[in-house]
Amino acid sequence: MTGPVTVDVPLDDRAYQVRIGPGLLARAGAEIAPFLKRPKTWIITEETVAGLHLAALRAGLAAEGITSEVFVLPPGEGTKSWPHLTASVEWLLEQKVERGDIVVAFGGGVIGDLVGFAAAILRRGVRFVQIPTTLLAQVDSSVGGKTGINTSHGKNLVGAFHQPTLVLADTDVLGTLSARDFLAGYGEVAKYGLLGDAGFFAWLEENGPALAAGDDALRVEAVRRAVQMKADIVVRDETEQGDRALLNLGHTFGHALEAATGYSDRLLHGEGVAIGCALAFDLSARLGLCAQEDPSRVRAHLAAMGMRLDLADIPGPLPDAEGLLALMGQDKKVVDGRLRFILARGIGAAFVTADVPGDAVRAVLAEAIRTPAKA
Repeated sequence: MTGPVTVDVPLDDRAYQVRIGPGLLARAGAEIAPFLKRPKTWIITEETVAGLHLAALRAGLAAEGITSEVFVLPPGEGTKSWPHLTASVEWLLEQKVERGDIVVAFGGGVIGDLVGFAAAILRRGVRFVQIPTTLLAQVDSSVGGKTGINTSHGKNLVGAFHQPTLVLADTDVLGTLSARDFLAGYGEVAKYGLLGDAGFFAWLEENGPALAAGDDALRVEAVRRAVQMKADIVVRDETEQGDRALLNLGHTFGHALEAATGYSDRLLHGEGVAIGCALAFDLSARLGLCAQEDPSRVRAHLAAMGMRLDLADIPGPLPDAEGLLALMGQDKKVVDGRLRFILARGIGAAFVTADVPGDAVRAVLAEAIRTPAKA
């Protein structure tokens, strides 16, 4: 394969590029150098990523004469919290990072969200570069400028819109992900086809298994198509006043399931999204919005990929339907006290609505809870 492919995110004076392909850690210095006012940058990462990839990133920066300082955080969803945000901001202040400097968020979605938020509030806004190291972060959280942390009240309820200066999605690093982490990210990839591109979903049905098995060209193409879809939506609706809410397909259910499992390893974010997409299609079919075959097709693809696709696939106890409904009520997608759902008129035809009978949601959840686990 030749050089990386590029997706432009044309947001006027906040425009940036997403560079996608193998070998980008080695090229990081050349990619970042044009944006630096001085040959130095500050990397915030986490222990697992640091052990696997930090040396390669620092070498790529040093190849262009760029020095780097590093702050390493613990891995896991618990890092997206007030204490680690405070620690990160204090470290950047101790390092005398200036408004003209660039901070590098080097990790998965947790690090990207946390470091992006730290950059947004440091000196009322410093620039940052996203170098996402998971499939989920490459196709979703690194693009679009959503940053934030979790609190005891729920996920991502404190944050800011702060666009990156550049995104470097090195597809080589995906080879170090566990199968489970890769497939969790794939839940977000499938989401893009389900919400707005039936042709992409059909492409995934054909190519998904080879992509998961390690075909790099297919991985680059899947990331490119997902990022292009997200970029198009973000440009139309940067701060989620309308179309951008479509990107939350599966998330209303998924976030409730994550809360119910304590944001633990019982359920990864992308797994929750995949199960949530299946439930959203169940709800759409129950309301007569889409064909009865569509939910089956969604689950058939998730099953073909070896993914979790039902509540019964989540280990441990879950709340009943009423308990899950209560958790859904804390979601950011509540407007004027009404829960907004992303439903679908078919594969690739999602839309946003608040006109969903609570009884229908309750029935879908109750049926899902009653579904026995697979053998």
